[in-house]
Amino acid sequence: MFDNLTERLSSTLKNISGRGRLTEDNIKDTLREVRMALLEADVALPVVRDFVKRVKERAVGTEVSKSLTPGQEFIKIVQAELEAVMGDTNEALDLASQPPAVILMAGLQGAGKTTSVGKLGKLLKERNKKKVLVVSADVYRPAAIKQLETLASDIGIDFFPSSPDQKPVVIAQAAIEHGKRKFYDVVIVDTAGRLHVDEAMMDEIKAVHKIANPVETLFVVDAMTGQDAANTAKAFNEALPLTGVILTKVDGDARGGAALSVRHITGKPIKFLGVGEKTDALEPFHPDRVASRILGMGDVLSLIEDLERNVDKEKAEQLAKKFKEKKGFDLEDFRGQLQQMKNMGGMMGMMDKLPGMSQLPGNIKDQVDDKIFVQMEAIINSMTSKERERPELIKGSRKKRIAAGSGTQVQDVNRLLKQFTQMQKMMKKMQKGGMKNMMRNMKGMMPGGGMFPGR
Repeated sequence: MFDNLTERLSSTLKNISGRGRLTEDNIKDTLREVRMALLEADVALPVVRDFVKRVKERAVGTEVSKSLTPGQEFIKIVQAELEAVMGDTNEALDLASQPPAVILMAGLQGAGKTTSVGKLGKLLKERNKKKVLVVSADVYRPAAIKQLETLASDIGIDFFPSSPDQKPVVIAQAAIEHGKRKFYDVVIVDTAGRLHVDEAMMDEIKAVHKIANPVETLFVVDAMTGQDAANTAKAFNEALPLTGVILTKVDGDARGGAALSVRHITGKPIKFLGVGEKTDALEPFHPDRVASRILGMGDVLSLIEDLERNVDKEKAEQLAKKFKEKKGFDLEDFRGQLQQMKNMGGMMGMMDKLPGMSQLPGNIKDQVDDKIFVQMEAIINSMTSKERERPELIKGSRKKRIAAGSGTQVQDVNRLLKQFTQMQKMMKKMQKGGMKNMMRNMKGMMPGGGMFPGR
């Protein structure tokens, strides 16, 4: 996420971090670099101009805190201004209304609106403990209604049926009435993708908005369209009273122009980021955490939240008990660790939130391929329970059977067993309390250091 911007800003700010004092002269070059980095990231020009001006005003002649060097103080100012341009704090959904609270979703075609409806429904159900109903008022796109119905079924939220021969206003009204009768907390209305220049379609969504009277009107927009995302949101906001923005496909956006432009241009907060294809890949937008990630400082708070949400506490306690009783770490435990990692968005999802990851050489990042974890899990799944408990049993003919059963090669099975042996050794060191030894051995587990031999 925003890799190009992170790389450029990190190297630029590193050059000033050792300066003795901040003056207009010695920050001039750095500010020029920051300006170029933001423009290359497709941040809107008015946003760049205002951002650079504010950083300069705060930096020149600034009182430096005793605990910071002038260079560190400058980085702190850049971070604070990044947060300010994106909205200072997370703005949660305002659901404090007479139930059901109605959320209306608007946006262009192909922005990921219907998927975002499902993700948001799942988030409200699981994290906010809300009873959620979703409905599709998209009567134009073939199979749009069926898509939402399938999605709702997959994630376990209720779907209100509609059909393409109905009017969107009628669909929305019927769903909300049903929501009132059945005591739903939230009704999410999905609408058809439309362009702000299409008057007939804009009139239609205004009519839906009037009848639905939503507490939240969210504009769903593709982050990869850069500053155009902010300009489109602004045009929509002039026709429809938006309350916030959902930025989708952020995981594929190496630039970050949309995230840094939306608030300044529209005056509306980004409320959520779509960070992947999975139904739980929707994150509340925290400007301070995103600013930290942009500057290569990671996002440890979000990582901790991911751990708390996704780690199976029962399995973790079982593993801890095994450790206490000095029982060995077997392939069943290894599979459990792989599954937990997958639930947290894979290795890349975790690495993105760790501090300093922007400094990793590109060749090491390229070796971290989450597909290898899928392959590893498939290999373990093809073993018998006895083989998982006692990996030393896995010899020639067993390896061939496991490879055939998992659709892999014998060398893939050998690679997995080698990786497992390394993990087992590390776990033994942890049991003995040799944390220093374990940390030394961690180097061998990292990409490029032996965890992914031959890749």
